[in-house]
Amino acid sequence: MNGKFFDLKKEKQDRMINAAMKIFALQGYRHASTDDIVKEAGISKGLLFHYFGSKIGVYKFIFDYSVRFMNLELRTYVDSREKNLVEIIRQIECARMHVLKGYPYMQEFLNRSEVEDCEEALAIIEEKKTALQETYRTVYGQIDYALLPSRVDGRKIQKMLELSIKGLMGEKFRDPSYDPETFYEEVCEYLDMMKTLLA
Repeated sequence: MNGKFFDLKKEKQDRMINAAMKIFALQGYRHASTDDIVKEAGISKGLLFHYFGSKIGVYKFIFDYSVRFMNLELRTYVDSREKNLVEIIRQIECARMHVLKGYPYMQEFLNRSEVEDCEEALAIIEEKKTALQETYRTVYGQIDYALLPSRVDGRKIQKMLELSIKGLMGEKFRDPSYDPETFYEEVCEYLDMMKTLLA
């Protein structure tokens, strides 16, 4: 990637980043086209290739950017002293909500990358995803399952909440009125309900 990309105005950078995230999230690497990305970003194809060189160059940059940005937000919003399962998930979702305010498609792009089936894209993902996985391992490693009632399998509750949130996001993501703050409030309602059930 041309390092001069970061010399562009922030608004133009974010327009290009968000356009690429959206197209890759909705279509996956194999079916995404640079024509769709430039149309979404409102730029010329020549400009896209000037900064990124190729479709895989765009994907590599977007994936690396997403991993770095998400890592930073998770480290900022998740309290390293927190031990409660529901509260840790709430803090993770708060971090994601802050990410989605600026980059509405980032989480869905990262979710889509987990099921990517194109060898070219998989090579990029394998190279970079370890950093984000390590952050999640650290965050989830804080959970003290002994704080939960003895009848409860904490790891199953954790998985149930993660899958529910991911499914809810997939549903909301396709809604034109999608708003990260409203989504976060809805997630918190589910978490509050679970916290009450676990009390």
